[in-house]
Amino acid sequence: MRAVFGLVLLLGIALAGGAVYLAKDYVGQYQAALERERADRQAAVPTIDVYVANRPLKYGERLGPEDIRLVAWPEASVPDGVFVGVHSLYDEIYETSEDLPDELARTVLRTMEANEAILSVKLTAPGEAAGITSQLERGMRAFAIRVDVSTGVSGFLRPGDRVDVYWTGQINNGDTLGQGDVTKLIEAGVKIIAIDQSAAVDREETMIAQTVTVSARPEQVAALAQAQSTGRLSLSLVGAEDDTVAAQIEVDQRRLLGIQEEQRKQVQVEEKQVCTIRTRRGSEVVDIPIPCTN
Repeated sequence: MRAVFGLVLLLGIALAGGAVYLAKDYVGQYQAALERERADRQAAVPTIDVYVANRPLKYGERLGPEDIRLVAWPEASVPDGVFVGVHSLYDEIYETSEDLPDELARTVLRTMEANEAILSVKLTAPGEAAGITSQLERGMRAFAIRVDVSTGVSGFLRPGDRVDVYWTGQINNGDTLGQGDVTKLIEAGVKIIAIDQSAAVDREETMIAQTVTVSARPEQVAALAQAQSTGRLSLSLVGAEDDTVAAQIEVDQRRLLGIQEEQRKQVQVEEKQVCTIRTRRGSEVVDIPIPCTN
């Protein structure tokens, strides 16, 4: 009886071990299949190594190697102007920002959040300061316009905005009817590159500026300088999505008030009638004026 009991016990243990082995093998096969599926899914989306920010970056900060890292980015959705690879930002990798040579240091031009892809338009060139010179395109010049709370759109202007510039002054063309204040649009869609002494695009506070620096062509600079010295300049903010071209605009006091210019009466001056007596003096005929009797 004991032999039978022992035999049944051994058989039970063998069956239990076999079941555990089969279950373990099944679980292992399932996990392997799951890993293969995950690997196939990852391989189906090609990626590329792109530099992103390690932390929030503000305007004017110096960018160091500790502020950036490489991440796998879907190749199909890589933004234009990203830095790709290990040596795209710097020729060498330095452990601290103090070890980074000045000739390789870049400065942040626009605010970036953590894990945001670093774009070339948001950084200066290596060794370049974050001044307004980096905001000027080829052939453009910086010109400062004096503004106040009424002419500067109540402090709502930001670098990167576009404005229309209006001139108000007096025009004297030698005619009494031509004198008076006139407001005229002199430049349309001028880009602002700095407010007072700040070129930061992401200004959070609203403040009344004293000067607004715009980017303009040399001929526009001459026109703005002449207008600023002979009258008052006012700025009108253009919408971010507005691509219309402003037409020539000029308003004077008569047009503002709806006064029609009176037509001048032309006075015809009657010619005076002249009476003469023709006489002959030798071979010469002479007309002598005399008062008319009729």
